[in-house]
Amino acid sequence: MKSDNEVETRKAPERKVADKELPSGIKKIVAASMAGTVAEWYEFFIYGTAATLVFSVLFFPQTDNPLDGIIAAFATYAVGFLARPIGGLVFGYFGDRVGRKKLLQFSLLLVGVSTFLMGCIPSFDAVGYWAPALLVTLRFIQGFAVGGEWGGAILLVGEHSPNGQRGYWSSFPQAAACVGNVLASVVLLGLSASMPEEAFQSWGWRVAFWLSAFIVLIGYYIRRTVEDAPIFLESVAKQKELETKAAGLREVLTQYPKQVFVGMAARFGENTVYYAIIVFSITYLKIHVGMSTSDVLLIMFLANIVQFFAMIFAGKLSDMLGRRQTYLLGVVGLLIWVFVYFPMLNTGSFWTVFAAIVIGLSLQALCYGPQGALMAELFPTRMRYTGVSFCYQVTSILAGSVAPLICTALLATFSSTMPIVAYLFTAMLLSGVALYFYKETRGISLYEVDVKDEQKMLSHANASK
Repeated sequence: MKSDNEVETRKAPERKVADKELPSGIKKIVAASMAGTVAEWYEFFIYGTAATLVFSVLFFPQTDNPLDGIIAAFATYAVGFLARPIGGLVFGYFGDRVGRKKLLQFSLLLVGVSTFLMGCIPSFDAVGYWAPALLVTLRFIQGFAVGGEWGGAILLVGEHSPNGQRGYWSSFPQAAACVGNVLASVVLLGLSASMPEEAFQSWGWRVAFWLSAFIVLIGYYIRRTVEDAPIFLESVAKQKELETKAAGLREVLTQYPKQVFVGMAARFGENTVYYAIIVFSITYLKIHVGMSTSDVLLIMFLANIVQFFAMIFAGKLSDMLGRRQTYLLGVVGLLIWVFVYFPMLNTGSFWTVFAAIVIGLSLQALCYGPQGALMAELFPTRMRYTGVSFCYQVTSILAGSVAPLICTALLATFSSTMPIVAYLFTAMLLSGVALYFYKETRGISLYEVDVKDEQKMLSHANASK
């Protein structure tokens, strides 16, 4: 067994390269990461939109209150989030052992098959309760696959990135969610505009799900062309040399509890706000405000284009100002924005509604854009996939999965948006608390994180003797 000094000396040349040089294939790596993320978020957004526009009517028994069907559809929407941490932990376990690339390819194929089959489900009138049962099953599989996607995509980029540019490059797979949403909006907008609403409700929506197969195949092909980062390959080689295994969830929770809290709390607020905007707002604008489906989809389409660039800007800003300062700008902005959001939506004016949504998504981007780099810098390589996946996906259950459901239930119960405002405000306060406990990691070397982890393990080993 080599001493700590020998290990650190062996790594020093690689750390120097990582600090100062831009890997020649970084753009290819970013493209590969984004390609799959675009495909998976296209499918996830398609489901969220269809849950509001179609599923509530097609797959569930109808009552006198239209919100009942939407609440049922949002409940199945939440199932995907319940599956995501399971997927994140399974993919994280194997991803820390066999590599990010292989797991990313598998997750992409799995989410593609499940989404395609969703477009084939018969209606409730045709097969009764088999319809929602099949929908829930496929939604679970889709969520399981998406759960493994984020951590792998972020780490594939983050572990290849130079230390001083990690926020910028890692923001691209974050922004890929916007591209997926834009593609979904284009498809749904085109389908709804090119056919009568009755035809769209009957079969037109299915085309959007079937088209996902082409996006998945393109993403899979691109991902075949990249390899895992040197720091990961070194970590695996070192584990073999020392006859140790990659850390599991227990080690993450017991050895890095503060980092887990920071990662989860930082994500909670922005994730809650995001799904309140992109999912619940569709319901609110259609049923409460009375806007047309086409106008709502067009607004979402344009807003996601703006948010894409806001994500990249936020990642770059976090390399300049720091993760904490960039995140704080987003948190404070959203705490103010939430009080004017619904009054702006209530105007029913296309451009006022557009401004309300764009401002909200741009402020959310200040939190989400740097998030991938922030989380990657919290954990050492031997547990990084597991750690970031746990923080990201488990929080999604408590935040994004239930946000549309809670917002809809609050509106149905109180016939007022003030309880929703209080809910979103409280969620963002929790993200603000996370910043108090977070120690700035901008520009840190991931090799340095690993060396500190080795020293920590050695200290614990000596203390236990």
